[in-house]
Amino acid sequence: MKFENSPHSKTLNYYKLVLPFGNFFLCEKFIISELHTGVHFDWPKIEMVIKNVFKFYGENTRLGYISNRINSYSVSPQDWEKAEQYNLMTGIAIVYYNYMTYLNISLEKRFLKVNFHPCLSLDEAIEWVLGLEESK
Repeated sequence: MKFENSPHSKTLNYYKLVLPFGNFFLCEKFIISELHTGVHFDWPKIEMVIKNVFKFYGENTRLGYISNRINSYSVSPQDWEKAEQYNLMTGIAIVYYNYMTYLNISLEKRFLKVNFHPCLSLDEAIEWVLGLEESK
């Protein structure tokens, strides 16, 4: 389910960041990403998101990250390691909607040092991210 079609979009304050490769919903304690079909989410795109996030929240922010994988796209797992150097994310929740996406995120998890949780719904992801110690 797209974030904007969920009940959460009506209860949470957020800013919608529209980039050529996807939409990012900047909430108080977390970010939700919804990338476009066929995108390869590589380091230049990740870096563009990070710069926009720091511009919006400030340089010393710590947030949860929710990847709402409503579309099929690819990720360079080794780029997660580069992103972790910014010390931006308190944890990552990935919402998957099919078994192939679950297999892909199982591979991505091997490259992450930050808290990580695969989720079956956006509700579960938001609840998990808000439950992180650093989000309280």
